[in-house]
Amino acid sequence: MLRKLLLIFPHYCLGRGLVDLALSQAVTDVYARFGEENSPNPFQWDLAGKKLVAMAAEGVLYFLLTLLIQHHFFLTRWIAEPTKEPVVDEDDDVAEERQRIVSGGNKADILSLNELTKVYSGTSSPAVDRLCMGVRPGECFGLLGVNGAGKTTTFKMLTGDTTVTSGNATVAGKSILTNISEVHQSMGYCPQFDAIDELLTGREHLYLYARLRGVPAEEMERVASGSIQSLGLSLYADRLAGTYSGGNKRKLSTAIALIGCPPLVLLDEPTTGMDPQSRRMLWNTIVSIIREGRAVVLTSHSMEECEALCTRLAIMARGTFQCLGTIQHLKYKFGDGYIVTMKIKSPQDDLLPDLNPVEQFFQGNFPGSVQRERHRNMLQFQVPASSLARIFRLLISHRDSLLIEEYSVTQTTLDQVFVNFAKQHTETHDLPLHPRAAGASRQAKV
Repeated sequence: MLRKLLLIFPHYCLGRGLVDLALSQAVTDVYARFGEENSPNPFQWDLAGKKLVAMAAEGVLYFLLTLLIQHHFFLTRWIAEPTKEPVVDEDDDVAEERQRIVSGGNKADILSLNELTKVYSGTSSPAVDRLCMGVRPGECFGLLGVNGAGKTTTFKMLTGDTTVTSGNATVAGKSILTNISEVHQSMGYCPQFDAIDELLTGREHLYLYARLRGVPAEEMERVASGSIQSLGLSLYADRLAGTYSGGNKRKLSTAIALIGCPPLVLLDEPTTGMDPQSRRMLWNTIVSIIREGRAVVLTSHSMEECEALCTRLAIMARGTFQCLGTIQHLKYKFGDGYIVTMKIKSPQDDLLPDLNPVEQFFQGNFPGSVQRERHRNMLQFQVPASSLARIFRLLISHRDSLLIEEYSVTQTTLDQVFVNFAKQHTETHDLPLHPRAAGASRQAKV
């Protein structure tokens, strides 16, 4: 009975069939020693025939079952869509972008996300929570966020690597839910972790993906050589990818994503491990993509990179967009004023300058200002949002009396804006520490 039940497993059918054939051959050999003929048909029903028929039927059945699962036949019928609570306390710019997407104002966007949501099984809070955004042709959209904010999960949903819980996204007008094969044809993807074959050379990788992209055979040499040259892989193109450094592997992954000139390119931290020169070469490549009218979505932890490339960006936390807009707009809206850096000269060469008058001056004229740095003859203050003209007027008028040798006034950096959102994220997720753990607050015993 158990043998009949186990026939539903193909690997059991294969193993059991081989064992039965071996036993049948052993019996035939024993009869042959006594001079008797006993050679049963190996394909008879009770020997291997039953197993072969079972494997043939199971091959067709399991293939059809795989297709049904891949197209979410069972999921759409049996898994209820999670209830959507109204969005509250959303930033004005994020709400405006959501309204633009929902109202259908995204017809010209290469990439459009409409209420895109992902909830992993076993968790109650979504990893990605109703994202709405559109990326236009010729735009580089930056996606920033702390680790675990939902950036890579968003990319995985766009590429079909993970299922979408609710919502939808379109790439060049094709839905990722119903036309994922056509979406793949319009998309290039550089994953966070290099997906390369260590036994192939860099050039062989590019030939392979160029053939998969449908690049004509006569054009493959030119396409591969152009990618190798633009990303600085000329010295390593004919070496095995397993011998590459981390930076060169990132170059190769990026080159693979750019094969075939897809309208949309997704780059998940592409410059990790790259030296400054290689990073600049990649930046130039991304700029050329944007000038061609294609779109790039970039995730990075380098604020310098985002400022150099991104036309717009969004900061993610807890699976949602906390802010969205141009870099200058975000600095102005969420920045903490200005950074004033001064170098104080000493009245005598052998004495240190007295910095106390400068500190008193800032405390009196700029209430709420914070001293960020204090060195031998250098001071740096963070001044709350104030009139830039007033800051310069006061510094110029008191320059001689305060012995200010030189000074600079800069706007709040993108790093500071990002850190402010990151602090809000970590503060809301603080976990209670064990009383004996380092940093845990101890209550006095009465």
